[in-house]
Amino acid sequence: MEAKKYQKQAELLKALAHPTRLCIVNGLLDREQCNVSTIKECMHIPQSTVSQQLAVLRSKGIVQGERKGLEVCYRVIDQRAKKIVEILNDDKVIQG
Repeated sequence: MEAKKYQKQAELLKALAHPTRLCIVNGLLDREQCNVSTIKECMHIPQSTVSQQLAVLRSKGIVQGERKGLEVCYRVIDQRAKKIVEILNDDKVIQG
């Protein structure tokens, strides 16, 4: 088997492997879409940290931002990422 074949999957998993990014994706799935200020308040972390992590998620095609007036609302657009986070949140899977 060629390892190159799994490059995109590995990149997706690397992006989701960071606790802050995983939390952001999870929160976006709960709310469907959200702006940076709301994410910052929910997570109790600096806005610059949220923006940095959203940039990584955007660059991997996991989230997309849409300008609404003065703010940008983000939502999860990668179906694989949605499935992965849903599986991670499934208590039955975690408990075995």
